[in-house]
Amino acid sequence: MTAELVRGQNHPLSEVRLEIRVSAGAPIVAGATLGDESGRVHGVEWVAHPGSPTLPGVEVSRQAAAEHRLAVDLDAVAEAVHRVGVLLALPTGVGGPSSFGSVAAPFVAVTGLDGTEVASYTLTGLGAESAVVALELYRRQGVWKVRAIGQGYAGGLAELLTDQGLPQAHQLAADINEAVAQGMARSVPAPPPVTTDGGRSRQTATSALGPDQSGSPYGGQNPQGHAGPYGGPQSGPGPHGAQTPQGPAEPPVGYPTAAAPADPSAASPTTPQPPAAGGPVDYSHPRRQNTAPPPPPTAPPAQPGRPAQPVAGDATGWSMEERLYNQVWGMFEDLARTTAAFRSAVDFADTRMEKELDEVLSDPRSRIGGQGDAARESARAKHSRLVDQARQVLDRDLAQLAAEADVVEPALPPAYARWDNPAWHGYRVPMEMPMALRLGDLHLPESDRLRIPMLIRLPLERGLWIDSGRSGSADGSFLDSHELRRLALESAVAHTARLLAVHPADEFTVHVVDPAGSGAQALAPLVRAGVLAGPPAVGAAGVADALARLTQRVDLVQMAVRGGAADSLPPGFDTSQQLLVVNDFPHGFDDRAVNQLRYLADEGPVVGVHLMMVADREDAAGYGPLLDPLWRGLMRLTPVPDDHLADPWVGHAWTYEPALVPAGSRVLDTVLAQVAQARRSGPR
Repeated sequence: MTAELVRGQNHPLSEVRLEIRVSAGAPIVAGATLGDESGRVHGVEWVAHPGSPTLPGVEVSRQAAAEHRLAVDLDAVAEAVHRVGVLLALPTGVGGPSSFGSVAAPFVAVTGLDGTEVASYTLTGLGAESAVVALELYRRQGVWKVRAIGQGYAGGLAELLTDQGLPQAHQLAADINEAVAQGMARSVPAPPPVTTDGGRSRQTATSALGPDQSGSPYGGQNPQGHAGPYGGPQSGPGPHGAQTPQGPAEPPVGYPTAAAPADPSAASPTTPQPPAAGGPVDYSHPRRQNTAPPPPPTAPPAQPGRPAQPVAGDATGWSMEERLYNQVWGMFEDLARTTAAFRSAVDFADTRMEKELDEVLSDPRSRIGGQGDAARESARAKHSRLVDQARQVLDRDLAQLAAEADVVEPALPPAYARWDNPAWHGYRVPMEMPMALRLGDLHLPESDRLRIPMLIRLPLERGLWIDSGRSGSADGSFLDSHELRRLALESAVAHTARLLAVHPADEFTVHVVDPAGSGAQALAPLVRAGVLAGPPAVGAAGVADALARLTQRVDLVQMAVRGGAADSLPPGFDTSQQLLVVNDFPHGFDDRAVNQLRYLADEGPVVGVHLMMVADREDAAGYGPLLDPLWRGLMRLTPVPDDHLADPWVGHAWTYEPALVPAGSRVLDTVLAQVAQARRSGPR
């Protein structure tokens, strides 16, 4: 039976391997402190936080989120640790709420590995506090208990950590906020909120005259109910045996799982239980359901002894496009969670083997001789057995996800498809903007052959930065700087061509700034097709003119919208979405131009002016920290595979591969020619 705690109340813990689930009404930072008998934290190495998420016996989330799951193994904490404090804090500098009094009361639950609640606590009564110690797990006379604390701090993390005796409290608080900001910048943005109208889902499109979007790249709950860094709750077990908010869908090892967002509905005694280990995968994707849209297509009946076959569009939505979009995001989350479960299982198996070997070596009687050899062999055998069991579950899930990918990829529309997809052979200029756009593929080391399309919602809520500098990837280490710059601009041209192709004629305008004229060859397809607003701007004067026109446009539209006078815009005003492609930044930019560029990156997306930069950050190092907000505000993409992106659920480092046109293919020229022809023909 669940103990619903009030402030100051404690409750005994019958298990040592636990999960702590946190749910809040806004993105928060979750961490843990390890304290001695008096509760004192002796150093930064006693604090688990997004910048250092793993300590012996404790693992926390790697980024801010509305839901968290913290893994705790009390047997694995050091002997000197007598208290484990769960701290929550609002991230600073990201435009979110500044105090817990302005958000829903956080809810914290301590559960076993099977999802059974042991104790829960709702943190009511918070006001100006921006950091709080929610719970404390403490050891007394060899027995662990949980106590509801609810101690808030208006001074934020720095004051909280200072109160726990940490000498470097202010520096650590700054480091945590910096890690959160960096994690948010590298996270693949979760889908934005879906509005409803009479129960019917519809996307929130933004035009130059209708700034309907939040302006934040970390939107709320997506159509499937998946929670991103700023997302809403999730629900339901994962169909692929992946780790889900309701608890581990597969109990192959019974270990704590990697930190991941949690579901507040887990507090309910009616929480659905995950499928049994080894059972068939349910391709109906229950957590992708929404009661408003019609149900997904029915999969063919499974043959006896075989799992159900996957079906393209097996998710809810009012169109096949929306169903495929939801299905791809569900596959993305499934792969993230099943990999998290596997990695956590392997980590626990390693820890268990090390602990057993340490016990053997610490006893002189069993250190040598047959007894010691037998103990070591037994520990290694247990480790191998547990890892093999976890690998079997992972391989099963990967095989079923690969089967789903095999039927989904050929069914994708042009906006979601690779350039070599036959969907482009029948391309026609669309009549309306699609829900999303494919920027490339994502994969993990454990599933190198399984590629997940990286889809982002339209209209763009963040600018794009194609990094032409050297990265840590093996693919980029063998290329010189000139080759990387060429590949970066070719990647930008491919993204630009796709944006032009998926928008209706005359509803997307592209401006190009190439100050040194170094990108003439790569830009040739766009120039030759005649789909640009004008010739690429060159020189400092061209840069200044292009930025001045777009800056004036942003100011004009903002004033019109805020004043409720959209009809007063000049006659013939172009209301289409605008994209500025900047090559070789900061060449040709003076201080005024740099400030204008930052302004466009910050204010432009809300009024339909978007930015795509091709730049090497090292080239702009002379500006120092002045440009840090610019780089963070843009989504970084690379021209070669690189593992710099994170998912919005558990924070894996995903390898990104750009969506490039195959060598020798004429698909780009063919598509751009149709776009140009549609523009010359005028509105249809």
